Amino acid sequence: MIPWEHLDTATMPDGGGDLRLMRRGQEYSIMTGAIELMNSRLSGSEEALASLGAAQVGARKGCRVLIGGLGMGFTLRAALRDFGPDAAIVVAELVPEVVAWARGPVRAVHGDSLGDPRVSIHVGDVAEAVAQESWDAILLDVDNGPEGLTRRANDGLYDDAGLAAARRGLNPGGVLAVWSSAPHRAFSQRIRRSGLTVEEVSVRASRGKRGAKHTIWLGRR
Repeated sequence: MIPWEHLDTATMPDGGGDLRLMRRGQEYSIMTGAIELMNSRLSGSEEALASLGAAQVGARKGCRVLIGGLGMGFTLRAALRDFGPDAAIVVAELVPEVVAWARGPVRAVHGDSLGDPRVSIHVGDVAEAVAQESWDAILLDVDNGPEGLTRRANDGLYDDAGLAAARRGLNPGGVLAVWSSAPHRAFSQRIRRSGLTVEEVSVRASRGKRGAKHTIWLGRR
């Protein structure tokens, strides 16, 4: 078996610990400690985050889309495909090294997505971007979902105040889509309290019919 190679390390702000970029042959992984946060072989649920969000807003012209978390770029690539040729897509990524990895050692996974004229990068907290403009879709794939692992400040995206801020940031008919590695019993109720309708969807982590499932919430204004 090919051993894992450690390519680089990034330090998350506010005491969130380190991210390690690993490679094994053509497979890439981003880890914190012994926990794998994302893997280049598993793209199904990240793609579904964009596809399900796009389905909620339909054929709206000139969609303004905010993606929280760049990761391996699967949500961005699906958003470029599904939101149409006149969409404007902002990717908010807190860790600058993750953007550098996408343009460097992990470029083969990201392809040309960061160079698409519809895409701009906000290096900083996605909560800042939520408040700066009005959005037709906000797609959050930050930390591990509502029960985060890496950074306590991420919890502020998913508490009552954070969800209320997301609702204010949505245009009428807009959608908040939230990815999670696992179900969260109270989160649907929390979204509903913010004034959004809510649907909870279970999707495969991979593109196949087997394997782990992840959860996506769709909150519609």
